[in-house]
Order: sequence, then structure tokens, then C-alpha cells
Amino acid sequence: MSDTSRSGSGYVEPEFTRDDKYISDRITADGRDGWPVEAGRYRLIAARACPWANRTIIVRRLLGLESAISMGLCGPTHDARSWTFDLDPGGRDPVLGYERLQEAYFARDPEYPKGITVPAVVDIPTKAVVTNNFPQITLDFATEWTAHHRDGAPDLYPEHLRDEMADVMQRVYNEVNNGVYRCGFSGSQRAYDKSYERLFTALDWLEERLTDRRYLMGDTITEADVRLFTTLARFDAVYHGHFKCNRQKLTEFRALWGYARDLFQTPGFGDTTDFPQIKEHYYVVHADINPTQIIPAGPDTSVWLTPHGREELGGSPFGDGTPPGPVPEGERVPEGHGPGGIPHR
Repeated sequence: MSDTSRSGSGYVEPEFTRDDKYISDRITADGRDGWPVEAGRYRLIAARACPWANRTIIVRRLLGLESAISMGLCGPTHDARSWTFDLDPGGRDPVLGYERLQEAYFARDPEYPKGITVPAVVDIPTKAVVTNNFPQITLDFATEWTAHHRDGAPDLYPEHLRDEMADVMQRVYNEVNNGVYRCGFSGSQRAYDKSYERLFTALDWLEERLTDRRYLMGDTITEADVRLFTTLARFDAVYHGHFKCNRQKLTEFRALWGYARDLFQTPGFGDTTDFPQIKEHYYVVHADINPTQIIPAGPDTSVWLTPHGREELGGSPFGDGTPPGPVPEGERVPEGHGPGGIPHR
């Protein structure tokens, strides 16, 4: 969901609000929106730096959709126009041939009026964006693409939990996923103070909830855990300092820190997390907050690999299923970008 509308100068507002109107088309098994599930037809465009896009990368891997939905990755920084494919040879996505994600949006609507956001799912034959509705993309991966799930894939959206999950995910979205941005982009002391209080009230609620349960919804991972994880993974590296969310670090929460490490050490989570790209994105793109664009060297990310002890709470991440296999060749986080890796320069 990271977009190009807040890069450069002039984006800090008295109180941050997020534009949540996205292209609402869906790719479904019955093709009711004109976009039927079809292996090989669609390409997920994401960026490891972006928490909203990182969700789609995790879910795609957990469900084993790599062979059904290809993936293109944008680099960690962008300008006011668009995310770019600067990680690829020649600076072009090898499937779409585009230099900028903007081109896929304009292929759908030459006068597309909104921010160019990741994640986006692109129809390869037309090279046009189908949808950028990030919360629905992952739910559809879980429910509409079941014919292409790997053997042993987890049920990330269990039907009997959906009502409770909706409440939990809405609070996580409003107060935590968005809450850190609300703090960071506050343009007045009053707005910041209010945002800061809301954020840590929600984190205290999560700390209590996770004290006696291994995952947000009980004994196995669900979509709710994916949505919380990508914010927690960025908390100490970015949000604590850059966004002034500094009552305490994630490492200073007992249950939340154990929970975050438990997820990180589960295949699909830590192996899709790129700390140098995360830091480069926030500290370079948000020039109003960090005008020098200096990327901090810390914190030490090797702590993500320390024992978490959450097994004592019972349960298992995949329930009766199995973990995903090795990360496919060409999709691995670069050497040195994981826990304890050399900071990007």
C-alpha cells in the first residue's frame, strides 16, 4: 500500500489520514469480475520494503502459490512518480518490460488519478493492473486460489474464526498498522500525542492477548498474524525512532517480542524480510522527516534469531499442515540483508 503520494516535501499533515480507496476488482474462482483464477496469467508486483506489500509476499509463500502467480519486485526507494524496477537487469521488469509500476496503472487507465501503490496484481496479457486492494488480495489468495495451494498449506482464513478475525484485524489495522504512520506523519504536537497514546494502548492490548496464546487467533497462524507481523518487523528498525513511536522498543515487550520472533523464525516470515531495504525506504523516501536521508546503521537484527520460548504455549504454526519448502531461486532475500547482515550502503 506504500505509494508515491508522500515522497519528497509537503506531505506532513496536522493529522494523518490514509486514502483507502483502491481498485476493487477481484480475481476469483468463478471470474465474476472478469478476472478468473488462472495459473500463470497474473503477476504480483511488490516491494520488500513496504509492509502492505510484504503481506502478499508472505501469504503467497505460505500457500505455495509461487508457480501459479509470478512475482516482480520494485526497489526500496521511489520518486513522486512511481515505484521502479531498478533491482532488475536493465532496470526493467523481465515479464512486463516496464521500468516503472506507473506504466501498468496507465495501461488500465491513462489518466489514473491516484497514488501508484504496491502491492498490485497485473494481468500479464494486457500488462494492466487488475487490483491494488491489498487486504482483499491476500484474502483471495487464501480463499479463491485454493486449487493452486501447495499440499499442507495452512488455512489462513478459517471460516469459523472470520467474525472474530474481522474485529481483531480491524483494530490492528486502525491502531497499529496505521497507528505508527499516524505518529510519524503528525503535523502538530496535539495530533502526535493523541496518536502515540492510541498506538501504545493497542500494543498493550496485544501484549495481554498474546501472553497466554501463541498466535492472535489461538494455536495456528492466520491472516491476522501476517498483518501484524509486518509492522512489528519494522518497529525497532524504523518506527521507534523515525516515526517517534518510542515509549518502548518491541524488544522491551515480553509477549509481543517473543511472538514476533516466533513468527520470524517460521518459514515464510523471516525469509521474506529484508531489513536494509526496509530502512532505506523509510529513511530516504521520507525526506521531510529525515532531510539528511542518512540511513542508521542499527539496530542489531541478529536478536531476531534468539530463542523465543513460545512453544511452551502449545499449538504449531501450520496446525495439521506443513511449512513451505525452500524459497525459490531468484526470490531469496539478498545475502547480508537478513538478521545480523551488513547494513546497506
